Amino acid sequence: MVPAGAAGYISLRTDWLERIVSATTAVADVPAAEIAADETYWREIQQAFTLDRTILNFNNGYTCPSPRVVHEALKRYLDISNQAPIYYMWNTLEPNVETVRRKLAAEAGCEADEIAITRNASEGLQIAQLGIDMQPGDEVVTTNQDYGRMLDTWDQRARRDKIVVKKIAFPVPTTNLAELQSRIEAAVTPKTRVIHFCHITNLTGQLFPVREIARFARSRGIYTIVDGAHAFAHFPFKLRDLEVDFYGTSLHKWLLAPVGTGFLYVRRENIEKTWPLTPANANLTKSIKKFEEVGTHPAANHNAIAEALAFHQAIGVERRAARMRYLSDRWITRLEKQPRVKILSSRLPNQSWGLQNVSLEGITATKAYEYLWSKHRIITAAITHAEYQGLRITPNIYTTLQEVDMFGDAVEDLLKSGTT
Repeated sequence: MVPAGAAGYISLRTDWLERIVSATTAVADVPAAEIAADETYWREIQQAFTLDRTILNFNNGYTCPSPRVVHEALKRYLDISNQAPIYYMWNTLEPNVETVRRKLAAEAGCEADEIAITRNASEGLQIAQLGIDMQPGDEVVTTNQDYGRMLDTWDQRARRDKIVVKKIAFPVPTTNLAELQSRIEAAVTPKTRVIHFCHITNLTGQLFPVREIARFARSRGIYTIVDGAHAFAHFPFKLRDLEVDFYGTSLHKWLLAPVGTGFLYVRRENIEKTWPLTPANANLTKSIKKFEEVGTHPAANHNAIAEALAFHQAIGVERRAARMRYLSDRWITRLEKQPRVKILSSRLPNQSWGLQNVSLEGITATKAYEYLWSKHRIITAAITHAEYQGLRITPNIYTTLQEVDMFGDAVEDLLKSGTT
């Protein structure tokens, strides 16, 4: 038997979601920008994770650790499944994905029958890329800073189906969003069938004027496919306001859901005429569920999305976005004073949050990455593009100010080291 005092302690230490709800309620009337600097509030958030803090993770843009409540839900669902997968996984857990779908749709700002739950952004986007009927000579307009896997998908389709892929360039950073729209519009011809671009890029966090581009495309009968891998749950927006045709995202990034979760939004009018990536029965032709026909798969991963949504909503996306901006501003304000430092991300309000790229003059991104890891146990992401290179820095809501300052110290040490 657990002693009464110990039982109370266990209850206190495991009731993380309720603690966060309580902490958020206490500051409900305080502007998000003020909460961003409230370390007492964020300490509650930080303790909701089980982390190895001997490693400083500034590459949350790859995948994020889930908070305790999400990871425990994942393990709980796996334990239930393992009792008898043929019964518990398919008959008990799998049907509950419909609850997840409804909750995701409510948070994303669309209808539940327009969201397919996928394993990641790449899978969702490839459904759209490979599912749209195209003829030889049809054109796709994208950018040379889109995600490599998505560019590879278009390149393969060009080889197989003889379509034409046009990749526009744009300056880094770009502060004039209208210029991004103008560059895309200038590449459009009567043969253009698809415009594919990022909501924010994975390289520098460059924001695109999604709704404006989508409206332009629709007026010309052109599909829009938007890569939202780094946008959903990172900063506030609703899909209905973007007016796009397809939107793919990963949920194991900023939503903090288990690895192997994502969704694809398909505007209802496009569902029937889009082929699924994995063939589905003809009776699903008009159903969003045809995009989920991938064979045997775990129910635990996608069911735990519900816990991730609850955790996310307990904080609020506005508070989260403000905190990410606050953490980024802290190290950028310090390092941008150095003569060899260049920030490759926009610093304008409402154009960047927790994904930034910093270039160090005279030091390659690869060398900088290796130095920070080997000397300071800091994980970043080395970005080497044909037009620039730098370190992508992505802290998260569990990141402490001390860790941000340790990153700043390490970069200053690196600048003094002479590493090239």
